[in-house]
This record gives sequence, structure tokens and C-alpha cells, in this order.
Amino acid sequence: MPTPRSSTGSTSALRLPTPPTYPLPLSTASPLPSKTCTSSSSFDISGFVTGFGNPDWARTHEAASSTSPVVLAAIGAGATCVGKTVMDEMAYSINGENYHYGTPTNPCAPDRVPGGSSSGSAVAVAANLADFALGTDTGGSVRVPAAYCGIFGFRPSHCIISATGVIPMAQSLDTVGWFARDPVTLTRVGQVLLQSSSDATMPPKCFVIPEDCFQYLSSPSDQISQILRKSVELVFGCSILHHENLDDHIYHNVPSLQNFISSFSGDQASTMPVLAALSHAMRLLQRFEFKTNHGDWLISTKPTLGPGIFERVSEVLNSTYEDLECCYPVRAELQAFLSTLLQDNGILALPTIPGVPPKLNMEVDELDSFRARAFSLLSIAGMSGFCQISIPLGMHDGLPVSVSLLAKHNADHFLLDIAQTLYATLKEQASIAWEHGN
Repeated sequence: MPTPRSSTGSTSALRLPTPPTYPLPLSTASPLPSKTCTSSSSFDISGFVTGFGNPDWARTHEAASSTSPVVLAAIGAGATCVGKTVMDEMAYSINGENYHYGTPTNPCAPDRVPGGSSSGSAVAVAANLADFALGTDTGGSVRVPAAYCGIFGFRPSHCIISATGVIPMAQSLDTVGWFARDPVTLTRVGQVLLQSSSDATMPPKCFVIPEDCFQYLSSPSDQISQILRKSVELVFGCSILHHENLDDHIYHNVPSLQNFISSFSGDQASTMPVLAALSHAMRLLQRFEFKTNHGDWLISTKPTLGPGIFERVSEVLNSTYEDLECCYPVRAELQAFLSTLLQDNGILALPTIPGVPPKLNMEVDELDSFRARAFSLLSIAGMSGFCQISIPLGMHDGLPVSVSLLAKHNADHFLLDIAQTLYATLKEQASIAWEHGN
């Protein structure tokens, strides 16, 4: 594999190639009338090459013969597809800097990365180029750019939405997610894409705030957990609030993680060693499945890959995966533990990311350190298969701040309803906190 060239440091605007159009008769019953949408370049659009963020991939693949059912569902609900968007190469980053096609400019913080891999989709929504956008989330590729760009991002329960016509990254972790600027549009998209029926809106029976996860934040410290507590008390009452140490709970309820805790000594393990081990297990699965999907193409084509992606792909091809079998009981035990913790109609709150969006053109090693810390939080939904929503809380010190809510598998409609119910109070309490510097 060739050595990558030096980064161009491009902060070019979002690239929106001339899209196919699908003029369909709209009815007043359409859930998404007059809405515009985009999709990342991992989604098939009939007659167009699905580029997967890399020019060598585009060069060596034929145009798609059919359109992703998810894209067709959005169009059938009244939306207009206005383009395909830039993404990280082969969906293998959460930074959003594409060496070949440029980096979509983060409208909230132009000197910061937009997040990836669905970078262009998030920027299209944040910049008002589309009302909603489709992306994929394997390790965090919808949740992270949503947090970085100050918009809503939804990762659905694993396997609840068809991934047919979407290039796989790692199937046991892949989900099709979406972005919107407001919770109403986000929920309407969910009504179209989610395969399960929508239950009647119900209040949460418990709302778990893991204090150790919020203490993990580099900024703005414990303000977000305070905003959450106050908002939940005002909307649902204080009786449902539960404060936990999640790292400790997982340690005692996911015993198979001992296979990784005892041998894993990464820098990020010092603060939350159990979640760091969970992240390690998730990324091991991700690497193995990515190699299974794309290893032959990588070896035969020897594509040019940008910094960061090149190193990650090299690790994929050179790893031996002796501990792979240990990952599967970890997943089953985590699912069982979280199901017991949340029961029916329970919510787990989490920081979406461990701090503010990294600056553009940051050194690869520094970015990888932040990425490793982020995966300690992102791996909870990734390994459990539960649904998660990233909710914007506005701007603090000139940078976007967010929080995430997580619910059990197949509780996607419930989670969307709770987020919509809670959002106005969260936003109000965040505004008060930022104004008073609490």
C-alpha cells in the first residue's frame, strides 16, 4: 500500500454533485412533504457510482443498478433528494476530514472538524442545504458529526432499518441513521424509516444519569449533567432520576470484559477502564468485519488513503484477531445488563462526545487520542445495539454542546418522543446555565 501524501488541509465547502430527481405526486398525507434530503456516498442511487469516500473505490466500481430502499422510502414520503455528500474514506473515521475531496466546513465552528464519517450529511443539514440527511453509524458516524455541528443525530436500534443498498463497514455494528435541525423533522423521518410500529407516547419510568461518564467530559465539566437533572425534574419529576457509576456497573455485570481489561493498557483506560475495554472489543469486531468485507479489494487495488485512514487500514490488514471470540459474550452480557437497568421505558443519558470538536489539521496522534476517548462513550450503544439520539444544547464559549439519550432495542419511537418532549426544557436550562456561567 503506498505511503499517503501529506494532507492538503482543505476546508472546502460541502460538495453536492448534480443529483437525480424523483418527481413523485405528493399528497397532504405525506409525512415529509416539501422536505429536502441528502445521503452520504455510501448509499446506492441508481445510475450513479457509490463512491464510499475514496476515488479509487469509485474508479473500480460500476454505477449502482438500483437505489437504496431507505432513500426510496424518504422520497416516497414526499422528500426530494438534492444530492450525495462527502464522507470519510470507507467510513473509517469520526473526524470528517477527507484527504481527496476536502473537508466540509462546519457551520457552527469553521475552524473545527465537522465529524465523520457522515460529515457532508451533517454539514448539509447544519448549513440549511437540506432539511434532513441520511448517514451511517457504525462506531459513531452519525452521533459524532451531529454533536460537532450542533444538530440532532439519531442512531436507530441495530438491524431495525434495512441496510440494503448501503456499502457495509461492519455489519454487526452498522446502522442507517439520520440528521435534522429540529426534533419534529427528526421524528417524522423516523416514522417513515423505522420498521416497527409506533407505540403510544409514554413517560419514562427511570432516567439514569451516570455521573462517572459526565465527569469524563473535558468541557463543560458537570454543567451538562446539571442541565439534565433540572430538565428531567421539571418535565417528568425527580422520582425517576437515578445516579449511577456506569463503569463500575458494567464491570460487575459484563464479566466477559475481563478478557480485555486484564490485557488492555491504552492511555484512555486510566479514567474509565471498563468502558475503554468495551471500546476495544467493539473496535476489534469492527476491524475484523471491515477486513472480511473489503480486505481483498484493499490488497488488490492498493488505494491511496489519507492520513489516519491509511494507518487504520494497515492495522486492519495486519491484525490476527485472536481475541475475536471474546467479543460475542461481551455483547450479549451488555445487552442483558442494560435491559435490566432500563427495564421498559427507561432512559440512559450520556455525553455524546468527551469534549469540544477538535481543530482542523490537528496531528493524527492527537486526534486518535480524542477518538479513543470518544469510543469509550460511543461503544455503549454500538455493542448493545440500543438506539441513541444526540441532542444539541446550543453554543457554549463559541462551540456546540450536546447530550445523548439511549433506550433499549426497538424503543426507537419512544426515544424520539422523549427527546421531543424534553428538548424545549433542555434548551432553556442550557441557556440559563451558559448565561450564568454555572
